[in-house]
Amino acid sequence: MNLRIALALGIAMPALIAMPGIAQDAKSSEDALAEKVANNTNPASFQVYGMTPAPKVIKDGNVQGGHALRLPVTGGGDPWSVGVNVPLIKPVKAGDKLVIAFYARLSKGDAPTAKVNAQLQLSAAPYTAVFSKPFDVTPEWKLHQFAGRADKDYAAGAIGAAFHVNTGKHVLDVGPVAVLNMGQ
Repeated sequence: MNLRIALALGIAMPALIAMPGIAQDAKSSEDALAEKVANNTNPASFQVYGMTPAPKVIKDGNVQGGHALRLPVTGGGDPWSVGVNVPLIKPVKAGDKLVIAFYARLSKGDAPTAKVNAQLQLSAAPYTAVFSKPFDVTPEWKLHQFAGRADKDYAAGAIGAAFHVNTGKHVLDVGPVAVLNMGQ
């Protein structure tokens, strides 16, 4: 089972079991979930801005998939001056329910938690948020998730999950991210 399907299974299985018309056998569920993942879940594929040098992907057996993007930030400037973008590679229709799930942990920091502002947003200026939610990230790996509905149709690449991380002096690790399109 690949990382994309494994991550999706962990996130969406309760929702899929409740959905009528989806077969209950494991193979059908895996196939159904693979179709719902709208992005590349691999941290090495994420787009990072506001950091020089570029952050590195680290190995970590404690997070699903075994890899994470390590983000050392200073907290100087606006929260959105350093961030991670995860573009959607599939189109979205108006009214589709999108579930964004991501693994994150605070590797080092001046405070016991770090704020991460997560959102689904436009991939080009003016980078308007479609929906968003702030999260407190702790030193333990945790799967965070939130959901919303698309306000209109979007072509592949027009929107993506975005994480504004410049909220303090800390080192954040971001593991796999999945955006699941649960449909209407």
